[in-house]
This record gives sequence, structure tokens and C-alpha cells, in this order.
Amino acid sequence: MILPIYTYGHRLLRKKAVDIEKDYPNLKNIIENMFETLYSAEGVGLAAPQVGLSIRLFIVDATSMKKEHPELSNFKKIFINARILKEEGAEWYYNEGCLSIPGIREDVLRKSIVTIEYYDENFLKHTETYNGIAARIIQHEYDHIEGILFIDRLSSLRKTLLKSRLNMIAKGRIQPKYKIVAP
Repeated sequence: MILPIYTYGHRLLRKKAVDIEKDYPNLKNIIENMFETLYSAEGVGLAAPQVGLSIRLFIVDATSMKKEHPELSNFKKIFINARILKEEGAEWYYNEGCLSIPGIREDVLRKSIVTIEYYDENFLKHTETYNGIAARIIQHEYDHIEGILFIDRLSSLRKTLLKSRLNMIAKGRIQPKYKIVAP
């Protein structure tokens, strides 16, 4: 089932998500619905708070980016109860967008390497290190379960320049190609 995506201004997007147990109700179904929603919205990552669930769960499937980034050809994963252990390496800018902030893309500075600990859909624990664009996608989605949006990483000047567009999103005066829940 395709779920509506919560947009900028919704309180849930600013809440730090909570850990879940392996017997969390309908977890398999939630994950399937999140992937269906992700594909329908043509995104590369989606966090549970973006679909109205304040739990530490996010998914990524960046295989659609494999032409520009061949290293992403098999980058489809589920992250449950994730914790970033380390962010390191050179900082670099990359133009990011977000399904919860439709129509806005900005250059965001992030570290190039991330080490993350998480559980997969079978509640097997993993500790893995990613670099480059894969690290960036993970950092972006991880921010969502921490109540952080990519616009929080912009300069005050950029945020001021985006204020009227963000207000339009917060008031529900947008029409992306996917279902949304405006604040």
C-alpha cells in the first residue's frame, strides 16, 4: 500500500524516533509499504517518521542512481534501530532533496565516511562502514530518525532565502506527484 508522506512543518518530523523490538506489530508489512511508497515517489530513501511512524526505521534503495554511481547498483537495505558510530573523512557538498520537502534541493555538507550499527529486517545486528554517496544517503535518512531535516544543515542565509517556499509546503500549498500529509 502506498502511504502518504508527511511534509515539512509536521511536528512528527522533528521528533526523535524510538527503538523497536523484533515483535513490533506488522513490521514486515510496514517495510513493504515503505518500499512501495518510496518507488511511487521516485525517492532513494525513506524513514518511518516520513510516513507517520516515530520509530527508528529507514530504508534505502539507490539502485536507480547506478548509472551515475555504479557502486549503488545493489544498494538496497533496511536499517532498524540504527546508531551512527562514526562520521569521518573529508567533508563534501552534494545536492540533496527530500520527499518531505518537495521541490527544494540544496547543496549540503557532510562527511564522506560513515560507520553505522543497525539491525536488518530479521533483527540480525550489523556494523558497517560506507563511503561516498551511500554514506550520504544513510546520513540523510538517519537524520530523519533523529528529528533533523537536511535544511537544518544549511546556512542561516540559505534558510532565510527558502523561507517563503518552506511556508508554502507547511501550509499544504504544494502538489507533488505523490500523496502527502500536510501539517
